[in-house]
Amino acid sequence: MATATTQTHKREAFGSRNVFILSAIGSAVGLGNIWRFPYVAYEGGGGAFLIPYLCALITAGIPLLFFDYAIGHRFRGSAPLAFRRMHRAAEPIGWWQVLICVVIAVYYAVIVGWAAMYTWFSSQLTWGAGRENDFFFVDFLRSADVNEVGVSTEFVPQVGIPLILVWLVVIVIMALGVKRGIGTANLVLMPLLTLMFAVLVVQALFLPGALDGLNAFFTPNWEALADPAVWASAYGHIFFSLSVAFGIMVTYASYLKRKTDLTGSGLVVAFANSGFEILAGIGVFAALGFMAQAQGTEVAGVATSGIGLAFIAFPTIVSQATGGTIIGVLFFGALVFAGITSLVSILEVIVAALQDKLGWGRVRTVLTVSIPLAVISMALFSTTTALTVLDTADAFVNAFGIMAVALVAVIVVAWVLHKLPVLQEHLNRRSSFRTGRLWKVLVGVLAPVVLGYLLISEIIAKTSTPYSGYPDWFLAIFGWGMAIALVVIGVLLSLLPWSGRSHAKDDPDYDEFLAEEEYDPDPETGTIPIAQPQEKGAGA
Repeated sequence: MATATTQTHKREAFGSRNVFILSAIGSAVGLGNIWRFPYVAYEGGGGAFLIPYLCALITAGIPLLFFDYAIGHRFRGSAPLAFRRMHRAAEPIGWWQVLICVVIAVYYAVIVGWAAMYTWFSSQLTWGAGRENDFFFVDFLRSADVNEVGVSTEFVPQVGIPLILVWLVVIVIMALGVKRGIGTANLVLMPLLTLMFAVLVVQALFLPGALDGLNAFFTPNWEALADPAVWASAYGHIFFSLSVAFGIMVTYASYLKRKTDLTGSGLVVAFANSGFEILAGIGVFAALGFMAQAQGTEVAGVATSGIGLAFIAFPTIVSQATGGTIIGVLFFGALVFAGITSLVSILEVIVAALQDKLGWGRVRTVLTVSIPLAVISMALFSTTTALTVLDTADAFVNAFGIMAVALVAVIVVAWVLHKLPVLQEHLNRRSSFRTGRLWKVLVGVLAPVVLGYLLISEIIAKTSTPYSGYPDWFLAIFGWGMAIALVVIGVLLSLLPWSGRSHAKDDPDYDEFLAEEEYDPDPETGTIPIAQPQEKGAGA
């Protein structure tokens, strides 16, 4: 019989290693792979960019992916619980990661909603030829200037209704649990996403001018390799692309079975993600080559990234290409599927953290998390100033959220707590690809240097001039204020007591995991660190 401080159920788990790999790939393959990487590569030297990109992948992306896997799997918890089990003082790092996911979730959902509406618009060519730019900003978003109206509360139905549907879909997936919900969704959506995008790429390659686009994308500009900004761009992109450093992979790894091959799985995820990015680059630039030819200009004149690529350039391609409606449905449908699998992983970080902290059941936690986030998402991003709020929140949470918490995490784990030997031993005990001293150097030395450089560069850029010319009061709330609040609230959450029914209290699953006879002792102490009961109300 369960008591107030003992739980008898085991932690949820993925059905198999393959399901975990698909889910991890689903998290990594998101909107940025499709609409950001092609332009970053093009601007960074075309084919020459593959050199810094692969260097960043091998020396930073994969080592940090292993780092996250080791923390989540070794300490068997959500980000806050895993860091707490590592050391009581490290718990705020986990909550900082959770809060980053809160911010990303509320605006990421709206982009998925836009993509869903544009999937329908593509089948009807709703925007009308030549009106793609005006249609997106004026007819669809009804964008208003924050300098004139402040933060608007005017509801935009064509944005708000699909946003509600997106939240309903992800809530159902989340409520079904890790195995039946997240695992099953990725088993279905990831093959569909791959198939749809492969068909899209093949169709784009047969468009007139596609070869010009591919030449622009792959022709190397070797001089770009001498520019430190190109290398910084490659490392920055890899950090975001692989979903490292903000709790997702820590959480997903905690759902793996004890004898899972961690590094082998990580290599599959990393290279699958990169393969999809290169495939996206081929498809996007083949289509941009067609667009340039149709408009009688160079590829450089139409190449863009992000929202401009997705919701202005591609609708233009759809309007002008033979069979354009199919291209549009495939492209925006792929964005929807990629967005849903990534959004689910982001929400799981939050849900898992509250489940561990409060000891609640799955459905109760999902509803407690998702309904307020959906309401905030509707309030901020189904209005006429949604695009400005989204742009600001995204820019600041990436720079002063993800990069900052990654820097703090590697410094604390490597240099304050000296836990890299423990994590390395855990990886090597269970993996086909063994890590050596080089892995500790890459995580403990190279990663902090690169992250520190990127973070300082962002601070200089955003303090020298107001971001995108937005008003100071606006940036103080949705930019600097939000970034600072993430840290403060994260510390405050770590001070709250853990529920007696939480995973942090007398967790038999965790004790059993650590007490396995084949588990190696801590390299520093020579002991097996069994979870010990803590002071009353303090957790583990």
